[in-house]
Amino acid sequence: MALATGSPIPARQRKRLRVRIIVSVLLIGTLLSILFAAYAVLLRSYLEDRLIGATLSREISNYADAFRRDPNTYGIEFSKIRGNVYSKAKFANVPLAWRELPSGVYRLTEEALEGRVAYKLAVLKEADYWFFLRYDITAEERTRRSVAVAIALSVLLFSGLALLLGIWSSERIMAPVLDLVRRVQRLGRRGEKPEPLSPHFANDEVGALAGALDDYSERLTRLVERDREFNNDVSHELRTPLAIIRSTTELLLGMPELPPKVLERMRRIERASKQSTELIEALLHLSRGERQAPTDGEFIQVDRLLPQIIEAHRPQLKQKPVEVKLVINHSAAVHAPESVLSVALGNLIG
Repeated sequence: MALATGSPIPARQRKRLRVRIIVSVLLIGTLLSILFAAYAVLLRSYLEDRLIGATLSREISNYADAFRRDPNTYGIEFSKIRGNVYSKAKFANVPLAWRELPSGVYRLTEEALEGRVAYKLAVLKEADYWFFLRYDITAEERTRRSVAVAIALSVLLFSGLALLLGIWSSERIMAPVLDLVRRVQRLGRRGEKPEPLSPHFANDEVGALAGALDDYSERLTRLVERDREFNNDVSHELRTPLAIIRSTTELLLGMPELPPKVLERMRRIERASKQSTELIEALLHLSRGERQAPTDGEFIQVDRLLPQIIEAHRPQLKQKPVEVKLVINHSAAVHAPESVLSVALGNLIG
């Protein structure tokens, strides 16, 4: 019997197709959710920074103009915006964190009684006056953190939905494939002609695979039938001449005046004809699918067949430095056709 050999398939290639579908959908869903969440966070931060920065830049210029018109606006304070103006004589009073900052908009943090405070600081420095607008963004920072947590939870939620979608879609995708597997496994179980597979499937990839299996099954069925017909025909055609040889040999062996050498040769012819008959019967059994047991259900004694088979091989053994001895420790019976067992033992001894 020929064995198909080849390099083993790596473990990563032996994963079930359904698992790979689920993992693929899960990864795609999770990746898209993360990308969308990151884009939303970055876009919000970018727009918020641009909006606050542009507003503070515009307002500090207005604040400086208003101060020039009315210096009483010094130190004006709103709910979230506080303006400060320092004259040249009071530059030393500017907070240390602000003192070295050039004109522009900055994000700063500082510790306060209520905790860490974050704010945007707009700076406008002139020769005689330094203008500062402070915009408190502590609430926005907290909101941003809350939004980040909400987005992270959303990513987990969408990943769970992607997992459920992957399981559902894998079941839908694998259903026709599993149906095809079940139908293929049932092919020819009862010795009947295989039922076509393609009518049970849609005109898609699985249907194309079913059609290819139908073509292969049809070719294989024709090949097996042709082989059986050939074995039957050859076996029946050979039975007649072998029967004539055996009957003629039996008649000749019954003649008392035969010389010993001729008698020995006639017995060799008789054994060869018997081997040929057993071989033909074995072919008939195989062509009819009778490989399990003899038709009458009897057990064949191996120790009864072995002496005849060894004796049939004596002529070949005479020309070789081989000695064959039959040692029977206990009797053995095999539930198999006698012709098939004779052929098998004859091949082994031969």
